[in-house]
Formats: sequence, C-alpha cells, structure tokens
Amino acid sequence: MIKVDNLSFSFPQKELYKNISFTLEEAQHCAFIGTSGSGKSTLTDILIDPERYLFEGKLDIEPDCRIGYVSQFSQLDNAKETTVFEYIGEEFIKLQNEINAVLTEMETSTDIEPLLEKYQLALDAFELIDGDDFESNINKKLNLANLMKLKELKVSDLSGGEFKLIQVMKEMLNSPDVLIMDEPDVFLDFENLNALKNLINAHKGILLVVTHNRYLLNHCFNKIIHLENTEIQEFDGRYIDYNFSLLQTKIEAQELALAEEEEIRRNDNIIDNLRAIATYNSEASRGRALKARVRFQERLEARRIKAPFVDIKQPKISFGVGHEMEDTVVISVQDYSVSFDELLLENVSFEIKSTDKVAIIGPNGTGKTTLLREIVKNKHDSIEINADAKVAYLSQLQGEILDDSNTILEEFIEAGFHTYEEIRSYLANYGFEGEILTQKIASLSGGEKNILQLAKVSAGNANILLLDEPTSHLDTYTQIALEKAIQAYKGAILMISHDFYSVVNGMDYVLIIEDKTIRKMSMRKFRKMIYASHFNKDYLEMEQNKKAAEMKIELALKDNNFELAKVLAEELEELIKLL
Repeated sequence: MIKVDNLSFSFPQKELYKNISFTLEEAQHCAFIGTSGSGKSTLTDILIDPERYLFEGKLDIEPDCRIGYVSQFSQLDNAKETTVFEYIGEEFIKLQNEINAVLTEMETSTDIEPLLEKYQLALDAFELIDGDDFESNINKKLNLANLMKLKELKVSDLSGGEFKLIQVMKEMLNSPDVLIMDEPDVFLDFENLNALKNLINAHKGILLVVTHNRYLLNHCFNKIIHLENTEIQEFDGRYIDYNFSLLQTKIEAQELALAEEEEIRRNDNIIDNLRAIATYNSEASRGRALKARVRFQERLEARRIKAPFVDIKQPKISFGVGHEMEDTVVISVQDYSVSFDELLLENVSFEIKSTDKVAIIGPNGTGKTTLLREIVKNKHDSIEINADAKVAYLSQLQGEILDDSNTILEEFIEAGFHTYEEIRSYLANYGFEGEILTQKIASLSGGEKNILQLAKVSAGNANILLLDEPTSHLDTYTQIALEKAIQAYKGAILMISHDFYSVVNGMDYVLIIEDKTIRKMSMRKFRKMIYASHFNKDYLEMEQNKKAAEMKIELALKDNNFELAKVLAEELEELIKLL
C-alpha cells in the first residue's frame, strides 16, 4: 500500500533521514520506534500529507489508499454536546442522513439524474466503511475495550484516557487502508492500555503505531520499523525477537571490534618501528613501507564497526541528593479529600519516609495528579512536608515546568546555571549537544521535553522527587536509564505512573486507589495482581528468567567472554520462544 524509497529530509538545523526505505503492506501491524527527536512524528506527517514537505526520494502511495490518523496531542472539544455513540458513528450518521435526504428529494424532483449520481456516491461511501452494520460494529468495539458503559455518556464527561480509546475506535471503524497512530498509549491507565492492546490486535487493516510502551511492544506487533541516526531498518517479527536479534548482532560486533582493535594496535606498533628506523635509515624502500602501512591503518580505521541500531547511547540520568535525611517521615497526608463535579478521594491518609520509593496507581480521573500538585504546593491543611525537605517536581503537563518560548540554554540559565559552557557540559549527559541547545523548547518533541524536565529535576539536588508520568513520550532506552537512576537515588520518590515496568523495576511499594481511598500494597502483591489479570500463569517466571539471562550476557560481554555470551544467547532464545 505504501512504499518509501531512498527518502531524505532535513530541517534547517537538523538532518532527519538519509536515503531511508521501507514498505507497509497488507496484514502488517508495525511498531515505529526510535529515540526521542529522531523524527518519527515528522515521518508520519510526511506519509499523511506529502505535499507539505520538500523531500528527496520516492514516496509511492496507492491512489485509492485511505489513511486514518490518531494524534498524540488530541484535544477534547468540551463544547461539543454529543454522546460517545454519536461521536464514534459521526461519519456513518452523516452519510446515512445524506442518503435519506437525497431519497426525500427524489420523491418530488423532476430532474432525477443528478440525484441518482449523488445517491450512488453516498451509498458507495457508506458501503466502503461497512455502514449497514455500523451500530453492531460500534457495540463490538465498545465491548472489546470493556467500555460499553460509556455508550450514552456525553463525550465531554470522559477522562482523557477514555477519550483516547474512543478516538482509536472511531478511526478504526472508518475502515482506512492504513491507520497511523502517534503514541496512542500516553497517559493510559493499565485497564485502558489493555483495552488498546485488544483493539490493536483485533484490527484487520495495516497499522503504523509510534510507541515506546513496552507492554504494547511485547504484545501487539508483527513488524518493527526502527529509526535511528538518520537511518532506518525493518524487521519482520515480534519486538522481543527484534531485541534478541540486536543482542546477537551486538555479540558479533563486539567480538569483531575487539579483533580489529588488536589489529590496529599491532599496526600502530609496526608504524612506530618503521618511523624509528626512518630516522637513521633514509632508504626510499623504508619510506614506501611506512606510507603503505599508514594507508593500511587508515583503511582499518575506516572499516571499524558502525552499529547505529546496536549500541544506542542512553542519557546519563543521575538524581543527586543535596542533603540526605535520616530515616524519618518526609511527607504526611492525613484525612485528605478532593472533589470536582464528584467526590474523587475521601479521607486519604499515608506517610512517605526519607528513602521510600512509592508509586500511586489508579484509573484515569481518580485525583492522582491533583493530589501530587497539592503536595508540591504544600498549602493544604491535610498535607505536611518535612521542614528539611527539598522538593523537585516533574509534571505530565510539560508547559508547567518548561517555557516553550525559551531556548534550551535560556531555560537552564533561569534554572540557576551560571554559564552556557556549564549548561553545555551538563546537558551533553542527556543527549543535548550542538545547535539544538539554541532551539526554542516549543520545537522539541514530547520525549525531548520530558528528558529536559528530568535534567531540571536532577539539577535541583532535591531529597524528594514528585514525578507525574515521568516515562510519558520517553523512548525505551531513556525509560531504562530512568529506572537505573531511580534505583540509585538516595532520597524519597512519589511517582504517578501507568508504566508497569517502571513501577515494578523501581518502586518499593504502591499506593493503590480503590473506592475513593488509597491503600498500601506490597510490590509482590501488585505484581501478582497485574499478572493474574493480564498475563498467562507462567509469564512472570519466564520473564524473570529472561531478564536474568540478559544480565548474564551483559556481564559476559563486559569480560569479553564471547564464547560464554553465545552459549547464554542460545539459552535466551529458547526462553523467548516460550513468551
């Protein structure tokens, strides 16, 4: 349906793609992955509206190919008084009304010919989207997502997560040949994320989904398109198999690179010896031998292993603690309640100690973000922050923390850095180097903005971190770097997250919202609850075995023990077949 051939495209300040090629064909559910700011959203824009962009290369889209789109930044129109059913069925209802209007006009018109043509066009469009069964199809989609209870609700009454799912259903039911979705999972709670997984897996058409969500990546796709460092590669198969393929390549590349390093070192020694001889022996043959050896060395350097998809640079996230506190209570919440149109939380009480790492878990729209903001402000009678505490806050609404009109350099001067050089040195750890530092924050991707927020949080040297959806928009490499930083942090963390992996890999326990209150749950019980609801019985054990095998391979590679790494890789391959 879509073929991209040697496409290149640049912005004035950044090259995005260099001769990239890939195809989208029948029955493919493609995950589109890559580090933040690599140009994934821009490429989907080019596919949807190629006339807006001046690119080199060829883009072949079949003339009758219809492309649907779900944006990562969709906004709910609160002024639109329409039910969920009417919103999803908008195109069907519009065509149905058009057909009925033409039929009514035909009853009294003397010029029937143009009306017949108009009627046939509307009828063809209605049939193209399976209009005869649209009510039944809407019900099936709502049932699949476990959202039938929303059918007669006003769209303006939905939570953000529910509205996102309704948008996905609407686009799917319009039956496009290719459906492009840009991070449809952002901010979805686990129930809604599972509903999205069901909708994706039941969809019959071609899908291209930009996502960093490891749960979706592991359970939804049969093709991977990976964009990195202006290059692209395709992989037919599951994400878990793609990662294993990268690991195998890494073992081979590291072994070959080590052999090349040794060859280069041997050649360096020969060149040094030839130069030493040339100082007291001026024979022409000695000079020719030296030049030949130098050229050989240059060729060796030129063919060093380049692996843009194997060793992707992770940001070096590190949360320092300016003042470590004793084992004491740093956040106290007693009899806290909050309501808007309805009561969200009632008589909530909990305490966070100075080294606790805690996740607040609950469905969309249950007051989690409101509670975190109240703790940040520390002006509520029910909330008390330790007097020795220094708090840093990361918001899911990036504009609360970052000023879009600032350049990156200006933002960090305002944050307390003294010189541009100091900022450049600091932000290099987070992957921001060169001209990008002079760009306006408004021009950055969602992932880049969140990495900047993490950099600001880190620079604060706080002993309490309040993190609201810190993994949103982050690529998987940055998510893993964040998990490591959280594990190493010596202070307290209170984090809102719907990312299962970040919670189980970094938190000590969870505070789970149920029936308008909050109760403490151990990580062991939380894991068990999630796995019982959404995974096969043995999945947890198999996944833990897989992670242990990957750690052993990593250690073997650190010791350059390639034979052991290959044996362990074979064992890992057998585990992956079971997942």
